[in-house]
Amino acid sequence: MIRVFLLDDHEVVRAGVKDLLERAGDMTVVGEAGTAAAALSRIPAVMPDVAVLDGRLPDGSGIEVCREIRSNLPQIGAIILTSYDDDEALFSAIMAGAAGYVLKQIRAQELVDAVRHVAAGGSLLDPLATAKVMERLRGGGPEEPDEFKRLTPQERRILVLVAQGLTNRQIGEQLKLAEKTVKNYMSNVLAKLGFERRTQAAVFASRLLDEPDGPGSSSGSPSGWRHD
Repeated sequence: MIRVFLLDDHEVVRAGVKDLLERAGDMTVVGEAGTAAAALSRIPAVMPDVAVLDGRLPDGSGIEVCREIRSNLPQIGAIILTSYDDDEALFSAIMAGAAGYVLKQIRAQELVDAVRHVAAGGSLLDPLATAKVMERLRGGGPEEPDEFKRLTPQERRILVLVAQGLTNRQIGEQLKLAEKTVKNYMSNVLAKLGFERRTQAAVFASRLLDEPDGPGSSSGSPSGWRHD
C-alpha cells in the first residue's frame, strides 16, 4: 500500500482527496493536517511515501513544509496541490525538492496516477520548468550574494539538482558525470558556501530564489499540470 499524508486547510478538500485515493485500492491515508505546523509535527511520525501539500496555508505554505521535510526525510515524495498557477511558486517548489506541482483542477484519475508515479520515485515536473530554475541560478545578477557568485555553472546545476532531492548517482546520470565527480563538485559547493551539509546548501538556494531581488527573473506563464 502507498502511504499518503494530506495537508490542506479545508477539511472538506481533505475528505474528498482521502476518499478518492483510498478508493483506488492501493493507497491509504496515514495522516492529515490543516496547518503547516501540524504537518511538520505529524509527517515524521507517520512516515508516508508521498505527502500531498496545499500550496497556501494560514500559517505558511506547502512549499515550506516540503522544503523542511525533504531536508530531513528525502525519501518522502512531495506533491504541491494548489489552485494558483504561479511561476514563482513553481520555482520555489522545484527548489524545495517537490516531485510535482499540480493544479486542483486536475482530474481525479490523474491525481491518483500522480501519487502512484511519485511513490515509485518519479517526477511530474516539466523539464523545461527545471531548466528555467537552472537559468535563474546562472543569472549572476547584481543582487546575488558573493558566496553564490563563486560557484561555477556546473556547480550551480548540481546545487539545483541537490535541492530537488537527487542523489549523487542520479545527478551523475542526468549530467553524464561519474558519481565520484559529482561528490567532488558537491564538496566544492559546500566549501564555497561555508556549509557542512548538502541540505544546508539546498535550503540556501531555495531561500535565495524566494527573495524578490534574487538572481535572474522568470518569464512566461506555464499552465496546467506540470508533468513530464
